[in-house]
Amino acid sequence: MQIDIPEGAEPIPYVWGELVPKIGQAASTFSLSVYEYTTLGLREFEAARLRIAQINGCLFCLDWRTERDGEKVEEGFLDAVTQWRTTDTFDERTRLAAEYAERYAVDHHNLDGEFWDRMKAHYSQAEIVELSMSIGSWLAFGRLNHVLGLDSVCVLQSPQGS
Repeated sequence: MQIDIPEGAEPIPYVWGELVPKIGQAASTFSLSVYEYTTLGLREFEAARLRIAQINGCLFCLDWRTERDGEKVEEGFLDAVTQWRTTDTFDERTRLAAEYAERYAVDHHNLDGEFWDRMKAHYSQAEIVELSMSIGSWLAFGRLNHVLGLDSVCVLQSPQGS
């Protein structure tokens, strides 16, 4: 871990809440809002989230599965995300979510007209913005936790409705 945690303190609440309380609370609110207020389907949401987790290398994010109304993605979904280009278990929206997450994280300068045509054929304008904000949240906060070494000790409350 790259941050010294006082004895007896929980790492995530300490770093996000006590070290930088104003920024940490705002970041936490944004991060939790992505789960609480999403309108995206569970499969496309998880495909994008898990692709970012793979890119970030965030241990906690790779292990976490979003739950909605008692449902989670099926066993093996993480492997399908790894193979998003060729898996036969994804519909076009789910495949595009994984592709967008990857390109957003590692090749955002090359999101070309052909890509946006495909996105707009399957996602509304609002869904594109929501997915973009969600990916941005996962990229920033999953990477932050991994870089600081917090991902191996991360424990999050499950947001209501997730």
